[in-house]
Amino acid sequence: MVDIAIVAALLITGLVLLQPRIASSKNWRATVTPLASIIGSGFLVLGPVLQHAYGAYAALAMAALCALAWAFGSAIRFNIKEAEGSLSGAREHGVETAASWALAFAYVISVAYYLNLFGAFAVSLTPVEGPFAGKVVTTAVFSLILAVGWTKGFRMLERMEYISVAIKLAIIASLLVGLGWFLTSQVAAGKQIYSPVSVGPLEAITLGFGLIVTVQGFETSRYLGRSYDAKTRISSMRLAQLVSALIYLAYIGMLSFAIAAPEGKLSETAIIDMMAVVSPVLPWLLVAAALAAQFSAAVADTGGSGGLFAEVSGGRLSVRQAYALLVALGVALTWSANVFEIISYASRAFALYYALQCLLAALVGMRKGKPLALTVFNLLLMFVGFAIVIFGKAVEA
Repeated sequence: MVDIAIVAALLITGLVLLQPRIASSKNWRATVTPLASIIGSGFLVLGPVLQHAYGAYAALAMAALCALAWAFGSAIRFNIKEAEGSLSGAREHGVETAASWALAFAYVISVAYYLNLFGAFAVSLTPVEGPFAGKVVTTAVFSLILAVGWTKGFRMLERMEYISVAIKLAIIASLLVGLGWFLTSQVAAGKQIYSPVSVGPLEAITLGFGLIVTVQGFETSRYLGRSYDAKTRISSMRLAQLVSALIYLAYIGMLSFAIAAPEGKLSETAIIDMMAVVSPVLPWLLVAAALAAQFSAAVADTGGSGGLFAEVSGGRLSVRQAYALLVALGVALTWSANVFEIISYASRAFALYYALQCLLAALVGMRKGKPLALTVFNLLLMFVGFAIVIFGKAVEA
């Protein structure tokens, strides 16, 4: 029965999302881009990591990550409304330029993160499963992205974005249904899990700092100005963060009490073995979700970083040269670090971007006479962002 429920959830969600009325909705399409980035960033690795570290309190850790992401998002929403097209003085322009550089390099690291997950999941159910095979696949996909970006750009691949997002959300819906079914049966049998916390207070904070990239992606709304007005981008960012938070909290909340965390050191594909307990169908669906999500996210961030590098370098670096730089750095990261280390690097890079956006919001707020409490809040968020940059820690693998 659980397999039938999983497949039914998959098909129903997919059919609903592909309805022309929904697919063509301006507000929904504006929401899809940040939502896809947020969910795609860490859904597959976050469950095992949080349960392994925080045990029965994993959902609280997830809520803290979502709350911090919402706070950073509030600063970016403020900048969409108040700063776009109205920056004044060298300080504000300088902070905005620094933030753009930070985001460009954050994209470089995030692409390495996405494609390393792609490689790991691509070989996870094959006879050659292992870190080396995953890195070979990742390197090959980096080469493909460079070839496509260098010769034809990414327009053809980007057209697949909505379909890949619909597939990913349908698979997530099926996972939640299966997990809910399994948890209900465990509770009825008195077999629910109560895992202990395995980290101390300080490590709990620094590990959380190193996971901020898993709720990253909402900032993409700020850079959709050519397609949507400010009001639409602000509302779509809010909706994307709310929907993703509800999905994450349901997922982590059920997982932490349904299935025991893996023993020993974690693998980036640990979720596959955990979901095999629920249904033999789920591991294959999760691999499909991983391949679709990580590749589409990598293409989107590669395109974004290429344009950013060209813009902030004043044209001294072409988009093609930016693609080559991204691939070179990405391949170097692939062979010198594991996925969890790359996640930590990406978290710190995005935290630097968020800190600078909070500083910009504080400067613009002071200039425009906004309430002092708002300025103080943005400055405090800036210090939190810098703390993540300094103290963010990787999961031990």
